[in-house]
Amino acid sequence: MKTKAKQLELLNPVTMMKMTFTALLMILFVNTTLAQKTVVDIVVGSDDHTTLEAAVIAAKLADDLQGEGPFTLFAPTDAAFEALPEGTVSSLLEDPTGALANILLYHVVGSMAYSKDLSNGQMIGTLQGDKITVKFKDGKAYINDAMVTVADIKADNGVVHVIDAVMTPSAKMASTAKAGSNASSGGCE
Repeated sequence: MKTKAKQLELLNPVTMMKMTFTALLMILFVNTTLAQKTVVDIVVGSDDHTTLEAAVIAAKLADDLQGEGPFTLFAPTDAAFEALPEGTVSSLLEDPTGALANILLYHVVGSMAYSKDLSNGQMIGTLQGDKITVKFKDGKAYINDAMVTVADIKADNGVVHVIDAVMTPSAKMASTAKAGSNASSGGCE
C-alpha cells in the first residue's frame, strides 16, 4: 500500500513542479558555470572581428586574454583593419610576436573599464605600456581617434568595446608598420 501512495505523491502536480524547477535550476547552474565567455570568446564569436581573431592567435595572445583578467579590449572591426594602408596587415603578420603583438596590446587595458567609468580627457595605461586617451565629442566616445561603435559587451574576464579604427601606440610604431607595408607587395590582408 505504501508503494502506491509514493507513486501517487510523485504524480502530484506540486511535486512535479518542484522537481521540474529543481532540474531547471541545475541545468542553468551547469550552463552558467561551463559557458563562460572571455574577451577572446567574444571576438571569436563575432563575424565582424575575423582579422582581430587571426591577429590575436598569430601574436600568441589568445591564452593570455582568456585568463582571469580583468581586461578591457578595444576591438577594431574587420573594416578598421581593411582601412589600413595596403599590405600593413600582411606585414604585421610577418612579425606576429613583435610589432603586431605591440599594436594588439595597445588595445588592451589591464582593468575593467565600462563606458560609465570613462571621462573626457582620461588617459588609461595599456598592456603595451603607452596610454590611450578617452574623448567625448558630439555625444560619441572615442579612444584616441577611434570611435566606439558598440560599448560594454560584458565578458567573464572583462569588457569589450568595438571601435572603428586600429590604434597605433606611437609615431615610431606607426612608422614601423607603415615601412613594413611599403616593403610588402600588397596582396591579401
